[in-house]
Amino acid sequence: MVIRAVVWDVDDTLFDYTTADREGMRTHLTAEGLLAGPGSADEALARWRRITEEQWARFAAGEVDFVTQRRDRTRVFLGREMTDDEADAWFRRYVTHYESAWSLFPDVLPVLDALADSHRHAVLSNSSLHVQDHKLRVLGVHDRFEAILCAAELGVSKPEPGAFLAACEALELPPRQVAYVGDHPEIDGRGAADAGLLSVWIDRSGSHAAVEPPEGPRRIASLDELPAVLGAPTRFGAPSSFG
Repeated sequence: MVIRAVVWDVDDTLFDYTTADREGMRTHLTAEGLLAGPGSADEALARWRRITEEQWARFAAGEVDFVTQRRDRTRVFLGREMTDDEADAWFRRYVTHYESAWSLFPDVLPVLDALADSHRHAVLSNSSLHVQDHKLRVLGVHDRFEAILCAAELGVSKPEPGAFLAACEALELPPRQVAYVGDHPEIDGRGAADAGLLSVWIDRSGSHAAVEPPEGPRRIASLDELPAVLGAPTRFGAPSSFG
């Protein structure tokens, strides 16, 4: 099997979403005067993350559109009725702080450089093109990808096979010649494997190290390991820390 292209997830794969969201929201809550005491920040951040996951699941299931899930995240988190304009304004203020904390993981540029000549590259995200296009431009890697596909415009979300197959179609390659790299063991890992791609699950935290990965995906701890998994003609790479 020859892998000719790599399709990438964005959030918590290329881009350190978890840190940016946490630090951005902490700064935002402070600016909004919503932190009541020393322990309130951790509680509020945990509640924001839980509400984000719940509302995102509704979007991924097609129950609401992308803008509505943002508004509902705000309304549920604040626990009050808000007009669309009020919810949008609050979320925009959060985004300002969130964007100030954006960064790539340190292993991203080295692996993109190492694979630049040997593989084609694209993005498949369960977000919107407006959001991810802007993010990749700010992070300075937009031009690394020949196609950027997002669930909001595709009308289908990972882990549905149609999302992964749409990325293969955009590259005009069969799934067996495409690898997918993502951070979620089920949505990314199992989803890509079930669609027939070479599935690579990046488990940066190692929190699942003692657990067998879902059937299909290859698990790595760092993108340093990816060229070896792909069989890329480069000396760049490292043996898997998972054995």
